Amino acid sequence: MTAWTEPAQGDPFGVHNLPLCATRDGWVGVRVGDLILNLGAAEEAGLLDAGGAFTRAATLNRFLAAGRPTWTRVRAQLTDLFTGPRPAGVFGGNAALLHPVDGTALALPFEVADYVDFYSSEHHANNLSRLFRPDSPSLLPNWKELPVGYHGRAGTVMVSGTDIPRPHGQRKTPDEERPSYGPSRRLDIEAELGFVVGAPSTGPIDVDDFREHVFGAVLVNDWSARDIQAWEYQPLGPFLGKSFATSISPWVVPLDALEPAKAAAPVQDPPVLDYLREAERYAYTIRFEVFWNGTLVAQPPYEGIYWTPAQQLAHLTANGAWARTGDLYASGTISGPTPEQTGSFIERTWNGAHPVRLDDGSTRSFLLDGDTVTISATAQCPGGPAEAAMVGFGEVRGTVVTRV
Repeated sequence: MTAWTEPAQGDPFGVHNLPLCATRDGWVGVRVGDLILNLGAAEEAGLLDAGGAFTRAATLNRFLAAGRPTWTRVRAQLTDLFTGPRPAGVFGGNAALLHPVDGTALALPFEVADYVDFYSSEHHANNLSRLFRPDSPSLLPNWKELPVGYHGRAGTVMVSGTDIPRPHGQRKTPDEERPSYGPSRRLDIEAELGFVVGAPSTGPIDVDDFREHVFGAVLVNDWSARDIQAWEYQPLGPFLGKSFATSISPWVVPLDALEPAKAAAPVQDPPVLDYLREAERYAYTIRFEVFWNGTLVAQPPYEGIYWTPAQQLAHLTANGAWARTGDLYASGTISGPTPEQTGSFIERTWNGAHPVRLDDGSTRSFLLDGDTVTISATAQCPGGPAEAAMVGFGEVRGTVVTRV
């Protein structure tokens, strides 16, 4: 398909993608190539019908809540709009409808209702076990029975580009008698894939109903203060070491765009309980890239994830908790089998024992003030048409600053 907006051949933001966003000017949009269509203005102009979900909307929540039939109808309308003849007199010079990506300030795309973070990469779990529990089994007994996770803080989810003040908290090293309070000395990142709930539920969601409730996906950086985390997490788990900041990308990529990127997920042994057993078990072929001050330091692969997003959604509602529009849940750190495929710096540097060298000649083990981390990702779609071989997520970026 070739959009009349004429994106370049192979553009990861072509008509096969159509990610949604929100802007700081208070309107929501869809990206095609290097342009953003103002969806509210387009709906008012009669170019599409979302049941009023885009009209005067500052976030995507109304559209997300409308559910899959509306998502499918609007995607088809947008595809027809962008691949058909240019509407006469509608777009010519009308800045209210089309905007360049460069120069458009993007906001948090949806109002986050709840935030849950999982721990679903077996390579990541094994690495952290070897680092923190070298004399214990690599995985705790429950890890292959259920998707382990924690309930995070929705209020500190922020859009890409927002500065990250260095968190403060209690820290204690093994040779210290008492803890001290102060700025984290072991600030880290976690490269993750997040899923955005649209259609709410009033109870448990069946594992095979994932697509009926989840609209799309975003990139996530779950910033982590490892020294604060190590002291506080026993026995209840992550708290202040995680809740200070979680960054997400501004583009919400529809699940429909990721269909050609589906790939078989790893075989689970032992077999899972019935409520987690999927009729079609899949993840997505997505390649991440992690840049530290502009230096590429890791390329984590998502498709090896042990617990799929469908299983995660089923589990987080299994106790009767309902899902709400705007719920965000993330994969947990995505890591592969080699150091260059790890999605956290504690793994990449093996807890600081093997610092990485950046392109400017400096070395790093954990983040310093002024450091910038950029995580980008592209879904690989070999089953799609040649012009739609890749689906772009854009990037999630943050710079560490001194907390005043």
